[in-house]
Amino acid sequence: MAELSDKQQKALAVLSGQKDSRLITHLNSCVRCGLCAESCMYYVTTGDPRFVPARKVDLVSSMYRRYFTMTGKLFPRLTDARQLNDQTTAEMVDQLFGACTLCGRCTLHCSVGVDIGYVVRVGREMLSAMGCVPATLQSTVNAALQTGNNMAIPTPELTDTLSWLEDELRAEVNDPGASIPLNRNNANVLYTLNPREPKFFPLSIAAMAKIFYAARESWTISTTMYDVTNYAYFSCNPGEAGIIAERLFREVLNLQAKRCVLAECGHGSRAFRWEAPNYLQTSFPFDVLTSVELLGEYIRTDRIKLDRTRLRETVTLHDPCNLVREGGIVDEQRFVLKHAVEKFVEMTPHGIDNFCCGGGGGQLAMSEYSSRRMNIAEIKAEQIRRTGASIVVSPCHNCIDQLMQIDSTFKLGVKIQTLAETVADALILS
Repeated sequence: MAELSDKQQKALAVLSGQKDSRLITHLNSCVRCGLCAESCMYYVTTGDPRFVPARKVDLVSSMYRRYFTMTGKLFPRLTDARQLNDQTTAEMVDQLFGACTLCGRCTLHCSVGVDIGYVVRVGREMLSAMGCVPATLQSTVNAALQTGNNMAIPTPELTDTLSWLEDELRAEVNDPGASIPLNRNNANVLYTLNPREPKFFPLSIAAMAKIFYAARESWTISTTMYDVTNYAYFSCNPGEAGIIAERLFREVLNLQAKRCVLAECGHGSRAFRWEAPNYLQTSFPFDVLTSVELLGEYIRTDRIKLDRTRLRETVTLHDPCNLVREGGIVDEQRFVLKHAVEKFVEMTPHGIDNFCCGGGGGQLAMSEYSSRRMNIAEIKAEQIRRTGASIVVSPCHNCIDQLMQIDSTFKLGVKIQTLAETVADALILS
């Protein structure tokens, strides 16, 4: 057997360093039945057997067998145990980063319950340990680590944008006292942002500010740490993901906010709400919820009132994978939409069985695989066409970006907007 490099040894340490039997259980449970194939957008679109999710499980499993089982060490050919070398590393990068959105649909459809997404993330963690994360994805992580947000927005640029939005808010609600409060202590809500909002989609911030105004909420935005995203969750580097998560955790404590409300971002919600306590090995002494849930709460408690007749066009909903299939928030956005719009129609399939938009798993950040990403997006384009809707709503900015590209590429002629924008348009201001 060829001698392993230090990087390869670090990768294998990821396999051997799992603290419980979860990985071994899933690696040994896959029976390679292939029923997961039709759940994967990459396979459905191309028919390429390399893209069958079970093949990705076997890619990780083959190296586990080679280095951590006796039969794999003694009889590698008989057990299809593969060495970790340049060839298998390149194959892992292509399959685990370049051909997976981590949507979790394959896991949902697995006949024996193998958590395929989890196995893919372990494989990505191995690649991260070797420094083999695709360059564009790693650069996004590096920007967050170095500047505090994934788009490296300087603080003066952020505050200028928020100041302009505050002026717009005052004019719209006809109240010179309306505000977008910054760095306020003891607020009920610390609201986060996706950096793409102040950079490219400021109307999303304006929409939430208008909703907070109508609800008479005590809220604030931190200019120190406001980024809801955590792309190290996609690169599967737990150390870097922990650094990003801890910054937001510390800022909530520093400002003594009672609740941390996560902006419309599927992976950001999952990374902070569900994964961050594991990264940081601590429970959170404050509430964490998504803006989707907060909007539902406002409607139920009559803190905001909506006129659903204002929007008469047909609206459909794209379910973000990390929010819905992985996060369990399925009904709340539907509850909100049915109060905010007059005509709502579901995609087929929808809910936990919905197809990914194609931009998840870090795909939007990885220009290396952009042609592949837009190829699989035809499935989502066809879903949208079949609804006959003229507006597509999605409570996730990653999805919004991808849906906009889908609209342009496939000439759908639809409008793409966030849930908050939809609610803000229906607001009745007393």
